[in-house]
Amino acid sequence: MTALAWLIPAALALGLLGLVAFLWALRTGQFEDLDGAAYRILDDDEPPNEERDRDGSQE
Repeated sequence: MTALAWLIPAALALGLLGLVAFLWALRTGQFEDLDGAAYRILDDDEPPNEERDRDGSQE
């Protein structure tokens, strides 16, 4: 019976923590562009090479 006295508040605290994390993500716009990541992974553009840009050579 003492285990329930620890487990019930722990479960409620974890549930509340999950709810707060979800509300934070919702408020900061984490779910605004759901398709962007799916298309961004298909984009194969290479980032510019700093060394090539610095000396101007095209290797």
